[in-house]
Amino acid sequence: MGRRTAASGEVTILGAGIVGVCCALSLQEKGYAVTLIDRQPPGEAASYGNAGVISPWSCVPQCMPGTARQIPGWLLSADGPVSIRWRDLLTTIPWALRFLANTRASKVEEISRAMAGLVHDNVDIYRRFLNGTGHENLLRDSWYVNVFCGKANPALSDLAWKLRTEKGAPVEIVKGGQIRDIEPAISEDYHTAVIIKDQARAAAPGRLCKVLADKARAQGARFVQAEVRGIEKAPEGGFVLVTPEDRLPAPRLVLAAGIWSADLLKSLGVKLPLISERGYHLEFSDPGVSLNHSVADVQGRFVVSSMEGGLRSAGTAEFAHHSAPPRYQRADMLGPQTRRLLPALNIEPNERWMGVRPSFPDNLPAIGELRGHAGLFAAFGHSHYGLGMAPVTGRLIAGMIDGSSSNAETSAYAPDRFG
Repeated sequence: MGRRTAASGEVTILGAGIVGVCCALSLQEKGYAVTLIDRQPPGEAASYGNAGVISPWSCVPQCMPGTARQIPGWLLSADGPVSIRWRDLLTTIPWALRFLANTRASKVEEISRAMAGLVHDNVDIYRRFLNGTGHENLLRDSWYVNVFCGKANPALSDLAWKLRTEKGAPVEIVKGGQIRDIEPAISEDYHTAVIIKDQARAAAPGRLCKVLADKARAQGARFVQAEVRGIEKAPEGGFVLVTPEDRLPAPRLVLAAGIWSADLLKSLGVKLPLISERGYHLEFSDPGVSLNHSVADVQGRFVVSSMEGGLRSAGTAEFAHHSAPPRYQRADMLGPQTRRLLPALNIEPNERWMGVRPSFPDNLPAIGELRGHAGLFAAFGHSHYGLGMAPVTGRLIAGMIDGSSSNAETSAYAPDRFG
């Protein structure tokens, strides 16, 4: 592979999660020399703990019509899917008002089209990235089994399913025993499932990121483990990354540091409505049951997948500052909820985890060059969809840097869209 080595062909990526690593691989495909900087090894933060779903059909935002009516019930329930750390309310309320303004059906359809643009090739790109690593089995063909109980009776004419089917998603409804034919472990209390086919899942999302980081390193990428505390403009152009020990030059910089990206941009006078939406998982190391596909309890708003380390149940949204101590009861509540879905599940032993989703109020990330800061590119804010959106994000960033991406492709994700 021909690789540029002149300063004009060097790119620094701040953040070695799945988004940063995919940016690195895409830039390498175009011949750029890449340096990745992170305070942790690759794949240790939000990239580690998700449910592993990689779907070309993840085009349904969280800001759906009717959300405002559901929020009070979620917040009043001790084991509801949403919680707020009340001392962060002054930060949460302005963000929530913007979020609710995006729940109009016309706005939702616009956001859905933009989301589709970030996921449609994700499985194919991951397979290309994994090719030759010896770990191709980390990506497995999978369906998404969305299950319902009680009075819920989904129809494919419902907006959430219509948004997918209009974009070509192969979707069907199955009932009763057909659900158990697909996933024998699911409780008979679940009477209906909506199946989304032609997608994939990661058997170990954190290891997937590490394997791809190793590939980037083998192709010449340099990794620097350092805590960046500030970004400054360099007098000669480009940027300087300030760490406790050093000042690191970055002629061209991709900011893929998740929730910490907004804090770092404040030193440049850039303020963005990025909020910390923390998620939890509970992983059962001796579950006694396994799943063939990823299963979502739609009403409970959690997702369960078989992983290399056991069975992982992931979900919940907790609006709290990213530095606040974890509230692991948010993870613990997934135990009984998951056993209602899978009655034969062994809840013990288990491992709890908390990670931070960086979320904008329109559920779309910031991807693109920041106005007034030539050479600084945003690649953060992927909310619940980072694993699925990372490959196309990397391709778009590489295209922006070499000039091959069009404005039409990227305008919906512009960092300055918030005014």
